[in-house]
Amino acid sequence: MENTKLRRRVLATATATVAVGALALAGLTGVASAGPAGTTAPAVSADSLSPGLLAAMERDLGLDADAARTRIAGENRAAAVAAGLEKSLGTSFAGARVSGDKADLTVSTTDASDAAFITKAGATAEVVGHSLDRLEAAKDALDKAALAKAPKNVPVWYVDVEANRVVVNGASTSAAEAFVKAAGVSDKLVTVARSAERPRALADIRGGDAYYMGGGGRCSVGFSVTRGGTQNGFVTAGHCGRVGTTTNGVNQQAQGSFQGSTFPGRDYAWVATNANWVPKPLVNGYGRGDVTVTGSTPSVVGASVCRSGSTTGWHCGTIQQLNTSVTYPEGTISGVTRTSVCAEPGDSGGAYISGSQAQGVTSGGSGNCSSGGTTYFQPLLPALQAYGLTLVTSGGGNPTTPPTTPPPTDQPGGTWAAGTTYAVGATVTYGGATYRCLQGHTAQAGWTPAAVPALWQRI
Repeated sequence: MENTKLRRRVLATATATVAVGALALAGLTGVASAGPAGTTAPAVSADSLSPGLLAAMERDLGLDADAARTRIAGENRAAAVAAGLEKSLGTSFAGARVSGDKADLTVSTTDASDAAFITKAGATAEVVGHSLDRLEAAKDALDKAALAKAPKNVPVWYVDVEANRVVVNGASTSAAEAFVKAAGVSDKLVTVARSAERPRALADIRGGDAYYMGGGGRCSVGFSVTRGGTQNGFVTAGHCGRVGTTTNGVNQQAQGSFQGSTFPGRDYAWVATNANWVPKPLVNGYGRGDVTVTGSTPSVVGASVCRSGSTTGWHCGTIQQLNTSVTYPEGTISGVTRTSVCAEPGDSGGAYISGSQAQGVTSGGSGNCSSGGTTYFQPLLPALQAYGLTLVTSGGGNPTTPPTTPPPTDQPGGTWAAGTTYAVGATVTYGGATYRCLQGHTAQAGWTPAAVPALWQRI
């Protein structure tokens, strides 16, 4: 057993070392896809950060440009080292976090014999009583209880790696304690706290751009994606629309429709866009320069993170807790990340990014951008995995701005017609062939059955 653990440590240390070296290289690009292990492309150097992101970090975090670059570079290195140590320590791993402008990394473990190994990897070791696996199992039990019956007056719960506890926030301590008891979770793992939070979903293609739902309301684009190599689209918040909901883009032109949507439980969705829209690996900087997306490496607790949304533009803060559960009026959402970034209605679905690494899409929160607040984002990788999507990054081609005039409909005979709503299983003819609908949608110009295999199967 000890030899096996030692071999894991050697391998993980080598992996982390290679990753840290890669993070120091500028200009690494490519398309990041969520594979079985959630692997992502390496990050680029912090030297290439957008002026708009740096300006937002100065405003919200009090960092000048040099300090912001230093912090993001340190956070990139810390994320790589933390990932290697998590693999190496196995069941004794108890979480990781960064602190300070230099992104000093602390890694917790339940095994005191791991301390020297953690220190050698360049992190501060902390010995604690509960492993991350044990705390997350307790939180999973709370999540299952909430799915069966959403708790009243218990808005948020999460694993706090610094406190080494599961924190349950309630409008009253009695409400939180009753929820913990009903879930069958040991109070030895839980800290109950009172909270005045009243989170709500922030519903009202470049990341952060506005889009408008056919049934009314406005949300924000998360990140550009592709599916199957041919279908373009974007990820956004699930509460913004249901499957079949049509969208218009920021220029009020027809854009696409929701192909998948999950809410509550999770809060992610994706919209397939028509042929007029080509995805860009960019996040809207709202007058400060767009940010280029180069990958989707998740950041750790304490890392800086910025958000782009169509109501309030750019705002920054830090990651407070991962794997948080939050109860909105519509139900409980699990697996979101809690941040100190502010947001307001209409920002929902917008992009969260650390440096150049895509993190997730805005879900909901409390407060506003005048008095401050807490906001939650749905991590990106689960959304990519759920729908088989690939994130568009700076190596993903040469997309262009969507034209304002749609092309003529290409319809060489058959029963298929743009503007028609098709249900799963519906059949049409087009170009002399018959096709079966794979996903319910409203047909758009350019979404011909022969051109969009994600929607139609030839039979």
